[in-house]
Amino acid sequence: MDWDDAYANAPYIPGAEAYPDRWAAEAEAFRSKLSGVGSAELGVAYGTSDRARFDLFTPEGASLGLCVFVHGGYWLKFHRTFWSHFAEGLLARGWTVAMPSYDLCPQVRIADITCQIADAIEALSERVAGPIRLAGHSAGGHLVARMCVEGALPPHVFERIEHVMPISPVSDLRPLVNTSMNADFRLDEASAKAESPALMKPLDVPVTVWVGCDERPVFLDQARWLAEAWNAAHVVEEGRHHFDVIDALKYPDSSMVRRLLS
Repeated sequence: MDWDDAYANAPYIPGAEAYPDRWAAEAEAFRSKLSGVGSAELGVAYGTSDRARFDLFTPEGASLGLCVFVHGGYWLKFHRTFWSHFAEGLLARGWTVAMPSYDLCPQVRIADITCQIADAIEALSERVAGPIRLAGHSAGGHLVARMCVEGALPPHVFERIEHVMPISPVSDLRPLVNTSMNADFRLDEASAKAESPALMKPLDVPVTVWVGCDERPVFLDQARWLAEAWNAAHVVEEGRHHFDVIDALKYPDSSMVRRLLS
């Protein structure tokens, strides 16, 4: 198997090269709009590095709780500022939405990023009252799934989590050892296994694994492996690929938003 090709998304998505610029422009416009009405708190530090920061978006009226969205990019790229507009659907439903960024490989290892996301969620739990829901896309799906395993989060934080949604997650990292990306990941068989949610026993929390029907076969496999290992709900959405599967987060009445808040 050509592992690099198997885990490559962009070559199989029409117009893939336009997505990052579009995401960034829409996200910037969204932040500007919310900042103008005092509903955005940007660049809040949760750690010591420049990237260990989150943006916080607050709804009109009293908040019903906290939703945290963790972005993807194979732990190698992107930043919280590409995704701000994906908070729109949850905000419209009355939830505060946080979007953290994190340090990237090869400056850190994937296990370090897992710890950073746990730190971000703990810091956010001290700022926002009420229940917590987690969603993450691709590498972010891996990261929110890792929060469901014993020892990732303090018990007083984990007990507030009501639903976790890994979207197109990487749940078993062992195949990535075979990719050229591993020059930056620096995974071996043991460290890949130690960061693979599908090989771990989850704590008791509702989990919905979501993936697009038109994704690469390995991502369909990765989603299925996690759903089967954890006996979790598993949604394969028709007509969606790896880049547009998260579009539903922009719409308060989408099935994705309704499921995350259920």
